[in-house]
Amino acid sequence: MSVSARMMLVLTVVGVFSGLSLVYMDKYAEPYIALHKKEAVREAIDKVLPGVDKVEEVHRDETVIYRALDSSGKLLGYAFLAEGPGYQGKIQLMVGVAPDLRRLTGMEVLESVETPGLGAKITESSFEEQFRGLEAVPAVGYVKAGRKPAPNEITAITGATISSASVVRIVNEGLNEVRRVVRAGPPDCETEATIKWKGGKK
Repeated sequence: MSVSARMMLVLTVVGVFSGLSLVYMDKYAEPYIALHKKEAVREAIDKVLPGVDKVEEVHRDETVIYRALDSSGKLLGYAFLAEGPGYQGKIQLMVGVAPDLRRLTGMEVLESVETPGLGAKITESSFEEQFRGLEAVPAVGYVKAGRKPAPNEITAITGATISSASVVRIVNEGLNEVRRVVRAGPPDCETEATIKWKGGKK
């Protein structure tokens, strides 16, 4: 067998082995990744809707919302994942809203690749805390630093207005979709599923 033939054989074996290894590792890691994501969602819900004891995961079409209940079964509000483009890339949020859908209970940035030192400040608690108790009707807005915000407005980060505006837009778009789902009434058993799981702090 020639040297080139041996090299081709070795490369083929290595390629096949590497491919199979990647497939195996992907299958092996898949349930752990899913579990990690689920735990991250639970922690985020706890943050944006304090006092949660149980969550009902409601599916309608492509939308998923989380009905948050306290230990007595009282509805505390709704939480939802929302995402959209920012200045640099995708921004993903977990947002909490009161049962009447007129006031936010909290917001946490779960994923962001905004500019370090500027847009990345949307992940800081000082920015996220502005959304706690924020009025959401007629819509969430923002003002630039130096101006007094209205009850439904947050103050944009200086030098990162685009990132701040992106978060506001994503929140409003997510709220509109949640309102559509909630106003449509109880889940249709033929097209939706409600899954109960334990959340909240022990």
